[in-house]
Amino acid sequence: METISSLGHVIAARRREHKLRQTDLAAAAGLSRATIDALENGRASDIGVSKLSRVLAVLGLELHIGPATRRPTLDELLKESSDD
Repeated sequence: METISSLGHVIAARRREHKLRQTDLAAAAGLSRATIDALENGRASDIGVSKLSRVLAVLGLELHIGPATRRPTLDELLKESSDD
């Protein structure tokens, strides 16, 4: 997952698979329904690891960390473009 938005889509899909309403998930995770809604719709960029972990645990999901993929810098892209 690359963005909070893509994570939110996974959480929403998993919640629906479990036939949970946002209210149900919020209660089980100890959060507000508004927080769940914001998370599912990519508006919870500052949710925090503890809250996110509780939501994921309720849904039987885990967040895995791995090495970052190096992305080219703007200078590298411009140089590559000018070489063409």
